[in-house]
Order: sequence, then structure tokens, then C-alpha cells
Amino acid sequence: MWKISKMKESEIINNIKSRLGIEHLNEMQQRMMRAHSQSVLLLSPTGSGKTIAFTIPVLRSLGAANQRVQAVIIAPSRELVQQIASVVRTIAVGYKTVAFYGGHSMLDEVKSLSVPAEIIVATPGRLLDHINRGTVDLSTVSTLVLDEYDKSLELGFHDEMRRIVRAMGTFKLVILTSATRLTDMPSFLPFKKPETIDFTAQADAPRGRTTIVQVESPTRDKIDIAIDLLRSLNNGKVILFVNHRESVERVYDLMRKANLPVGAYHGGLEQIDREKAIDLLNNGTTPILISTDLGSRGLDIDNVQAVVHYHLAPSAESWTHRNGRTARMGAEGMVYVITAEGETIADYIEFDRPYVPTGHSTDPIRSDVATLYFNAGKKEKISRGDIVGYLVNKGNIEASKIGKIIVKDHCALVAVPASEAKAIVNAVASHKIKNTRVRVTLLK
Repeated sequence: MWKISKMKESEIINNIKSRLGIEHLNEMQQRMMRAHSQSVLLLSPTGSGKTIAFTIPVLRSLGAANQRVQAVIIAPSRELVQQIASVVRTIAVGYKTVAFYGGHSMLDEVKSLSVPAEIIVATPGRLLDHINRGTVDLSTVSTLVLDEYDKSLELGFHDEMRRIVRAMGTFKLVILTSATRLTDMPSFLPFKKPETIDFTAQADAPRGRTTIVQVESPTRDKIDIAIDLLRSLNNGKVILFVNHRESVERVYDLMRKANLPVGAYHGGLEQIDREKAIDLLNNGTTPILISTDLGSRGLDIDNVQAVVHYHLAPSAESWTHRNGRTARMGAEGMVYVITAEGETIADYIEFDRPYVPTGHSTDPIRSDVATLYFNAGKKEKISRGDIVGYLVNKGNIEASKIGKIIVKDHCALVAVPASEAKAIVNAVASHKIKNTRVRVTLLK
């Protein structure tokens, strides 16, 4: 049993409130806060707030900051690693958190260890790469989280995780999270009789907040009805799912020609383009995302008002995860399923009502936002505050008009009103930020 520090626990809760803006923990997060076992299995549906749930006991289990790795969180995708690391960094004041994942500069990751970190969030392959290079020492690790362990197994990461665990010390806390029940526990962990916290019964809870609508296409090619549907919806974020990368590109191109504000997301894109697609969805520049099932889990996307199944989900799991993108954290959501003659509707797909799109809305989906791209970021010592001051003083924009700011290692993305974007770029062109020459362009 790991020791509980009341002071540390109160500090963690205060950081969640003050730094994340979350006033009250949900039932699952409170239940994880009360867990006292050395081994915990958290079964939870997507969009349930599990990152905060497992971060609380992880931080509570740490000793004083000592520039040695104390906790490792392993997740199956780059996007999930980035999401988790962002949450942990925000809450874990006084501890250094680093993120390792493929597609990220290995040189930057090694440089980030010039001052050793207490917490590592990583994909299995990249963390094993660091172990093999000798750039990290995990012998001092006593806390381990395997997030979305079921997904890691699906992707074939079992051997990598086993080899990583061999490099670690004696555990005082191990947490596994999974969206589905596990038939076998990992043999490479001391995880025989874990304390199980099961919230899978609530996987159907979002169903009560979700309206599932059938949209019948008059032709086998669904593109025209899909465009009419998107033009019929009120302004907000929408994710439209297709089953193949090639379909993403085709639907994206045709919807761009129809002047819809769309982005594209699939596994064939470069990592930088995938990240950009999510960033532009979140900040409102491209409020419609055309995606494969890669976009159905492990991404930090806020306030999706509707999910559209352009192609029918190929499995019950795909159906659940796609729909889990909306109606999150107690919100309402819409799910539209476009069907065509001759398609077989699986038993797990059930409709609340039909809908015939009109192709018109009194408040249509639109982009009033443009994104400015700064070719400098954290590694150049540029902060959000620096960017706000620079744009207000040199770009002649009111601070209240500046939207979401995302600062990455070597760049930054800033949302501004589309009507003012070009004027801002022209105004700042001849000015430096913090005595650094930075190129600011309008992101296409």
C-alpha cells in the first residue's frame, strides 16, 4: 500500500481546479482517488476523464522531485501521449514531465533530458529506443501506468512493453486502463489480483445524451447527401468518419470544392500534418474533420457537436469509439448515419429517427477563424504571454480577439479573426519578438 500525503492530495486537487478549470471531480476520478492498492485496473469508456483519474494516484505516489525518473506512463499513440503529457504537466507542479513519441525530434527529446525528468509519458517504441540508446535510466521507476492497454495489445506492443518493464525498479503502484475487459493480465507485471474499478457499465451512459439519426442517400455515392447534411447543421465542430485513407482524400477534396471548411486526418499523413489537422479543428479554423477510425480515440478534441458516419462502422467497437467523440463529459451530441440502398445495417446500429437534410441552416457551419503560424516555439523561449504581447503591440489586435494559442517545440499556432488575419501578418512583418526574428504566416 502506498502512503497518502494529505497535503499533496489537496495540492493536486487545487491544481486541477485552478490550472485545468475543473471544479468538481467526476465519480470515477473520486473513486481512483480513494484507491489504495498497489495494482489498479481501471475499466472506463472513452471520454470519461480517465487521464485525470489515473494522474491523481500517480502524483500522490511520487516522492520529492529528485531529477530521477519516478513514474512512466505508456500510451499506444502519439496523440494520446501528447494529450496525457499536457494534462500531467499542468497538474504536476514542481515535477518535470517529458513526452517521447515517434515523429518527434529525437534530438529535442534528448536535449529535454539535460535536466532529468521525474515523469515520462511515451509510446512503447520510442521509449524502448531511448532505453537502447542509453539516454534514460528507468531503474528508479516505482510507478507505472499502461494506458489503453487493450489498444496497445491490438497494435502488437506486448513485447516492447515487456522489455521496458524489465528496465524498471520495484513497483509500488501499477495502473492499467482499458476500454474493454481483459481476458489475460500482463504476465510481465506483478498484477495478479488488482483492485478493479469498473466504469464500463457507464459506456452506454452517453447513449442517453446522444440522438442517432438515419440519413438515407438516394445514390450509392453518398457525397451529395453528405454535403447537404453538413450545410444543414448549425455551426459547431463535426467529425465525419470514412473507412479508408483514400476516402478521406476524396471526400476532403470534394467538400473543399463545395466551400466547406474541412480538414483531413488519417494514418498516411505526416505527423506534423495530423497534429495540424487536430489543432485547426480545435481552434475553429476547420470545424469539419474528415477522418478514418484513427481519429475515433486518443485525441484531445473539445465540444464536438456531431459525428457523421459517411461509411458504416465496420465493427461494434468502431461504432462505439466513433460515437464517443461527441456527448462527452455530460454534453449532448448528435450522430448521423448515412445509409445507401443495399447496405446491411448491423445489429449494434440503432436509430432514434430519420432525417432528410435541406442543405440550408440559419446558423451554418463556418470558419470565422484563421491561424497564424510562428516559426519559433518553446525551444526558442517563446511563450503564450510573449505572443499575446507581440500581437497586441505590433499587430494592432485586441487581446480579447486572440483565440487559442498552441506553442510547440519550434513553432506556435495562434487563432485570430479571419477578417483581421492578413492585416496582422503585414503589421508584424518587420518586428522581432523578444529580440528574435520570427516569421509569421497565415496557415493554409
